[in-house]
Amino acid sequence: MPKAIRVHEYGGPEAMAYEDVPSPQPGPGQIRVRQTAIGVNFIDIYFRSGAYKASSLPFTLGKEGAGVVDALGEGVTDFRVGERVAYAGATGTYAEEVVVDTKGVVHLPDAISDETAAAMMLKGLTAQYLLRRTYRVQPGDTILFHAAAGGVGLIATQWAKHLGATVIGTVGSAEKAELARAHGCDHVILYRDEDFAARVREITGGKGVPVVYDGVGKATFPASLDCLAPFGIFASFGSASGPIEAFDIGILAAKGSLFATRPTLFTHIATRESLDANAAELFEVVASGAVKIPIHARAKLADAAQVHRDLAGRQTTGATVMIP
Repeated sequence: MPKAIRVHEYGGPEAMAYEDVPSPQPGPGQIRVRQTAIGVNFIDIYFRSGAYKASSLPFTLGKEGAGVVDALGEGVTDFRVGERVAYAGATGTYAEEVVVDTKGVVHLPDAISDETAAAMMLKGLTAQYLLRRTYRVQPGDTILFHAAAGGVGLIATQWAKHLGATVIGTVGSAEKAELARAHGCDHVILYRDEDFAARVREITGGKGVPVVYDGVGKATFPASLDCLAPFGIFASFGSASGPIEAFDIGILAAKGSLFATRPTLFTHIATRESLDANAAELFEVVASGAVKIPIHARAKLADAAQVHRDLAGRQTTGATVMIP
């Protein structure tokens, strides 16, 4: 029987059980994939802990992965058995086999390996919508990206640099600062040791930046707003340090007619057209070498609990991939 990581009750990493599960059968419009690589993301922790709710308990964790199609459901014409595929919005990818709706699956080009795909679909498509849609980065822009050495950060900072931006990144340690500099950051701020808003003002000659990309949450708010130029965009896309508490919307007026938005990837890839277009942009910058996907850890699926401990302790940089 195939194996999967199941959660029977919400909780810490110990809530994850490595179990035998029946081989899943694809329904209409679905395919079954024999996975070769599985992506690990902060959203998995939110689901495991119960911060985000699964549709029912028990459930299999995981949103992201890559592998080979090994069975087709009724009516599937756009995929064939044996093709290499990847996905960022699946359900239950912490498993050897997964059934996925075809509307959330993309074909992998030869230039992109399975491991690279599993490491970058969710994080890379997040970087894509942030830089190309939430605020469209232009040559000559100066931007601020929090957690620049994290999974999304290392992709986004390279991509922003490729687009011609000056990139300011915040990180939590000296080791992470080195990594951020190597991946496109022109200026690196240790946000635990420095007043990052004051440093951003200094770097920009008092003007501020047009956008702050923030996946950290509680620890960087409301200081992020003090980094913005008038009419600037505060893009909150995650809460690694805990959620931002409710705030008075009037603060946006007081700090310069600011915009605050809380986008999520799944809205941006909800249609086949948008998923294909966004993935094509991602594959293009990766295949060209403009953006390198850093895989900093590989682990066995059976060791998923330890992977979560490392991720939650914010000990990781770049991407972690699990191999079934």
